[in-house]
Amino acid sequence: MKEFEKRAQAWLDGDFDADSKAAVRELQKDPAALEDAFHRNLEFGTGGLRGLMGVGTNRINKYTVGMATQGLANYMKANVKGPLSVCVSFDSRNNSPYFAQITADVLSANGIKVWLFTETHPVPLVSFAVRHKKATAGVMITASHNPKEYNGYKVFWSDGAQIISPVDKDIVAEVAGITDPSQVKFTGNPDLIETMGRELDEAYFQSVLPMMLSPQERKKHAGLKIVYTPLHGSGVRLVPEALRRLGFVNVLTVKEQEKLDGNFPTVASPNPEEPAALKMALELADKEAADLVMGTDPDADRMGIAVRDNNGEMLLLNGNQTAAMLTYYILTRRKELGTLSPHNYVVKTIVTTPLVADIAASFGVECFDVLTGFKYIAEIVRRYEGKREFVCGGEESFGFNVGEHVRDKDAVISCCMVAECAAWAAEQGMSLYNLMQKIYEIYGYRKEGLVSLVRKGVAGAQEIQKIMSDFREEPPKQLAGSPVVRVIDYNCPDKTGLPKSNVLQFFSAEGDVVTVRPSGTEPKIKFYFGAKGGDSDAKIESLKKQFA
Repeated sequence: MKEFEKRAQAWLDGDFDADSKAAVRELQKDPAALEDAFHRNLEFGTGGLRGLMGVGTNRINKYTVGMATQGLANYMKANVKGPLSVCVSFDSRNNSPYFAQITADVLSANGIKVWLFTETHPVPLVSFAVRHKKATAGVMITASHNPKEYNGYKVFWSDGAQIISPVDKDIVAEVAGITDPSQVKFTGNPDLIETMGRELDEAYFQSVLPMMLSPQERKKHAGLKIVYTPLHGSGVRLVPEALRRLGFVNVLTVKEQEKLDGNFPTVASPNPEEPAALKMALELADKEAADLVMGTDPDADRMGIAVRDNNGEMLLLNGNQTAAMLTYYILTRRKELGTLSPHNYVVKTIVTTPLVADIAASFGVECFDVLTGFKYIAEIVRRYEGKREFVCGGEESFGFNVGEHVRDKDAVISCCMVAECAAWAAEQGMSLYNLMQKIYEIYGYRKEGLVSLVRKGVAGAQEIQKIMSDFREEPPKQLAGSPVVRVIDYNCPDKTGLPKSNVLQFFSAEGDVVTVRPSGTEPKIKFYFGAKGGDSDAKIESLKKQFA
């Protein structure tokens, strides 16, 4: 028998429930599907444990969730001294509450105190809760912006940030040692499970809203008309409430997308990076003559926005533009308020626009570059905690955060900052579109693009590996006609100063850059394109043809 067939047979022979065994027998009728479900064990990647829901070792189900939790419990008991506790939360996806309860049960069965949210909450709230409760760790059941068939399991450590090496690898090693559900303690101890409710929302608001910078401008432009959509996700309560607390009185929500629904019935994919996801919000904005559109993904850590251009048309900004605009706004206001310090710093990922670094440098603020994934931004925050002050940080994939209260991307505070930035710009006689053009005038025009090639299954994974191998052996000699003058291989940590990562970057003489990176959470290889100069739009199209 092949290895995946042995794993499938173990499910049929082992202590698995009848429904799971029936599903495995059904999969046996389709060898390719059976192989995909059992060809490997799910591992923690850049976003934790994430995959399709269903039976199998390569799927999210009660057994893989239970084994991951048992591994987490084993690691904590072996490596952490003193009382142990974990905050557990979940988003609006199908089975998320169920998987959260399994997580709480397994942890409590292992003698670990659990703080369990009673209703759907965003990722930033579990990060905040870990620090607020002084917990050992946190778990968020979510697959972020993935399609409805997916779910996932994010682990946070005591600093409120997602786990990184070596903790993630050590937890994976613990999980790998659990080969049968009989090794998992599924019967929970209710005495060790304590629920959390909206009192955590209040604590969060009391911590993050004081970081806002322009109260007078908000008051003068309180009538700014904002359309918001939670895309059937966990931002539905907190984002509108935060905006109202800041004084914005014209916050309109897309009613059809307020319902928490893991099937995401009004969108093909609940990803604010995709223009189609904000279609209903844009239609409502045009109907109501709104100034601004915001949308958050199901776990409310990513945010997409649209602004009106000079022709009155709604224009979607990408994650690079939003990060650059918020960085410019926050540093400008802090300088005006006299709160900017040499100890301040910002952080961006290596695939995020260099414009963020250019803006920071112009204010005398250091900008750190880190690997893709917000957990690496949080790692810098942890490194300098108590020594320097983290102002803000962002990534091209629509994630941004402000301040140190939350150690992950936070769409709630980011939506608040965008709205306040719009009010501040209005006081200067500008729209957000005008502000973005001003930034380009100061720092030079840049354009970014992204192409993701989906390659599913075992064959797809092998093809992705070959693409990376081919680029290493024969790097491109030019980018959009400009010679390549520098190549960075992040598989060589001694040369980059960053953890080892399967990422390649190519830089041209004209300042253009291409980054090639397999996704850590999806069956994709991603090509990130960045162009500099007035002909950037044309160069991006040329780069797409060259690489994808």
